[in-house]
Amino acid sequence: MHTGHSVEVASLDAGNERFVAGYPVPLHCLGPGLGKYGFTARLSRWVRANATRFDGVVLHGVWDFSSLGSWLGLRGLAVPYVIYTHGMLDPWFRKGRPVKHSLKQAYWLLAQGWVLADAASVLFTCEEERRLARGSFLGLGYTERVVAFGSSDAPPETAEQVAAFHRAIPNVAGRRYLLFLGRIHPKKGGDLLVKSFMVLAAANPQIDLVMAGPDDMGLRQAVQHALQVAGLDGRVHWPGMLAGDVKWGALRGALAFVLPSHQENFGIAVAEAMASGTPVVISNKVNIWREVVEGGGGVVADDTLGGTLSAISTLIALPAERRRDMGLAARATYERHFTVEAAGRDLIEALSEAVATRAGGA
Repeated sequence: MHTGHSVEVASLDAGNERFVAGYPVPLHCLGPGLGKYGFTARLSRWVRANATRFDGVVLHGVWDFSSLGSWLGLRGLAVPYVIYTHGMLDPWFRKGRPVKHSLKQAYWLLAQGWVLADAASVLFTCEEERRLARGSFLGLGYTERVVAFGSSDAPPETAEQVAAFHRAIPNVAGRRYLLFLGRIHPKKGGDLLVKSFMVLAAANPQIDLVMAGPDDMGLRQAVQHALQVAGLDGRVHWPGMLAGDVKWGALRGALAFVLPSHQENFGIAVAEAMASGTPVVISNKVNIWREVVEGGGGVVADDTLGGTLSAISTLIALPAERRRDMGLAARATYERHFTVEAAGRDLIEALSEAVATRAGGA
């Protein structure tokens, strides 16, 4: 997408990372900062010295020094900014972590809340994210705005994509399968998916399950014995990370993409599945679930074993023609809400309004 705008990026990267040399726009690496928080005085100094070269600034994320350091550099300058929170105000993060939440509340009042309060607008990537963020922290309100957030479109479909996937997992060739694609982490509900498959497997002997992604938390090891006892270890596949043609082949060939997550701000993999024309089965804790329901591109349920089991059963029971229609609806929903073009359009509109308001003396 090219709209004639000039973009530069400042980050807390050290500058020796592999991606830096091929970065598509000018990248100013001002790190590394100290520890996980990333404090470095270089960020504020760079922003102060360079911000007036730009009409507006976009900040990404909260709870580390990138947003606070940028805010400190911008203070007193006639350069407006907007900030994406990327789901980091979701109340899920305070469940079971009262001490950490109390520390964040204090930091909110002392520093982080001021960054959002001074922004021209705080950008949420769907209505559900905006709704959930309200009331997460006390004091210091801010101006809300919902904007589109996009993922790259699926590449043109080719026979090589499916062939590459079958080479990666030969035992899946000729079979139908449910697909999980992403980090295998308790937050994402992978255990709910495996347990649901174990319940449904006997009645659906033609269907396999593909759990694709890094399994750093050891879910495979935790369920391996139960799968062996049930005679299902050969029907649950753990190929690790998938990329390129293998990933797109996996998405395009799946009966459905499944993500029963307990918290998911947007879900890039969900959008990629929809871009591929594949129906999605997601929980109502994936924040784009309202758009999925409205567009008819999938099945949504609670992030529980019962909800996951019901949603997958509903999808499997649909006639083949109805599932094809659902895949087409998923693609149409992607085109309506989740393209890079839509995200760029909304961001430019938000920045343009911020610049116009600042110029008008507000």
